[in-house]
Amino acid sequence: MSVDAVRRICRSFPEVTEDVKWGNDLVFSVGGKMFAVVDLEPPYSVAFKCSAESFGELIERPGMIPAPYLARAMWVQETEFGEVLDLRELGKLLRGAYDAVVAGLPKSRRPGAVSPAKKAGVKKRKAR
Repeated sequence: MSVDAVRRICRSFPEVTEDVKWGNDLVFSVGGKMFAVVDLEPPYSVAFKCSAESFGELIERPGMIPAPYLARAMWVQETEFGEVLDLRELGKLLRGAYDAVVAGLPKSRRPGAVSPAKKAGVKKRKAR
């Protein structure tokens, strides 16, 4: 597993943005809210949001821990890529993280949302 593999998975979801925060963390967000973070320093790790049920199950596995600073929000961290999760399972968990964050967004910030101006049929004026 690699940073590029995680990046491909996360970027395959609608309207995902990525940026580097805190110096060396690649953060994936939707609607301005984070759903996954990859540490860009070896040994590479990945943290993501999950359900309360998944949280309890995942942290029981060796190599999976409550994500530092984010555990109270039901985030877990695989301490080293590929140590616990294979690519297929990670892909499903990242999709779940994305879906959970989208579900918590206001409707106006969800992927595919129509802005109020477009909804009302208002056209942008051209600058002269």
